[in-house]
Amino acid sequence: MTLIEEFLMPGGGTSINTLPKVSLHDHLDGGLRPQSIIELADSIGFVLPTTDADALGEWFADQSNAGSLVEYLKTFDVTTAVMQTREGLSRVAREFVEDLADDGVIYGEIRWAPEQHLARGLTLNEVVEAVQDGIEAGIENVEKSGRSIRIGQLITAMRHANRSLEIAELAVRYRFDGVVGFDIAGAEAGFPAGTHRAAFDLLAREFMPVTVHAGEADGLDSIRGALFDGRALRLGHGVRLAEDVTIERQDDDNTFVTLGPVAQWVRDRELTLELSPSSNLQTGAVAAWGEELFDHPFDLLYQLGFKVTVNTDNRLMSDTTLTQELALLSDAFGYDLGDLETFQLNAAHAAFLPLEDREELVEAIETGFGEA
Repeated sequence: MTLIEEFLMPGGGTSINTLPKVSLHDHLDGGLRPQSIIELADSIGFVLPTTDADALGEWFADQSNAGSLVEYLKTFDVTTAVMQTREGLSRVAREFVEDLADDGVIYGEIRWAPEQHLARGLTLNEVVEAVQDGIEAGIENVEKSGRSIRIGQLITAMRHANRSLEIAELAVRYRFDGVVGFDIAGAEAGFPAGTHRAAFDLLAREFMPVTVHAGEADGLDSIRGALFDGRALRLGHGVRLAEDVTIERQDDDNTFVTLGPVAQWVRDRELTLELSPSSNLQTGAVAAWGEELFDHPFDLLYQLGFKVTVNTDNRLMSDTTLTQELALLSDAFGYDLGDLETFQLNAAHAAFLPLEDREELVEAIETGFGEA
């Protein structure tokens, strides 16, 4: 797994690595270092496919290229297995923050599902506190190196389970101790957001920001549920919103389209799409449009004025970084620094932070790109 690799913009040679970035959709259990997995597995007697770090990183990437979200999710059985102790959770969270900073991220939201980390006797409160301890240690290490980063937890409920109300209560309980929002994740098809209406009602009463995985492994009905039942401010992936965009005709200079009601609503309300290009290819989320990055409807949505953001989803499984995702998109669609800045500004405006803090993020991004 390549944690630090320099990517340059075509022509000008500006390093994408050093540009200030905002990461909105990044799973804690999808961003472990292979060597850390090996060491943590050894400490608890968990058997891995291999104990060579490079080979293990390749194993995760190979297993994740199944073209199915269900198959893709099976790799998390390994990562969550080594995240069942205070030490494991704190270490993974600390290293996660350090790796984000090495990728040029100045603000990141880390999403993870506390209910998946109770196998060795920890309570929900204890796992949240362990992760927060690791986050704070990571921030401290980043600051020692002369850089800065801010991190918020997105507490996630598993949509195929029945603990969402309890997890929503957990998120509210820790909203001033590191938690900035709520999410539901896991197998999407067959598990609509409406199943978790009680949790979303609680979150709405408490004015807790919500993002919902939708439009990845399921289509427009799932997105409708995220908007109606979840009151989502952002769509986790949301790539299949493009199913509600009809291309009427094209000529050499223009593409004429019609937006369906769901797409029209999302665009007109400037609801943010947390797109993850490499992951979307791996899970088959964009199979209706093709198998290459150039086929991804990212550019279509961007050109139509949707609030698109760029994310990694799971850095280990996709063997990627936010820098790499931006470089891949730049290569596929010819984006320049102005486009990349727009993606970061979109993310900054959509962060689950107070307005004043978002304005500071915007200023930091504009300054960083202005100096590039």
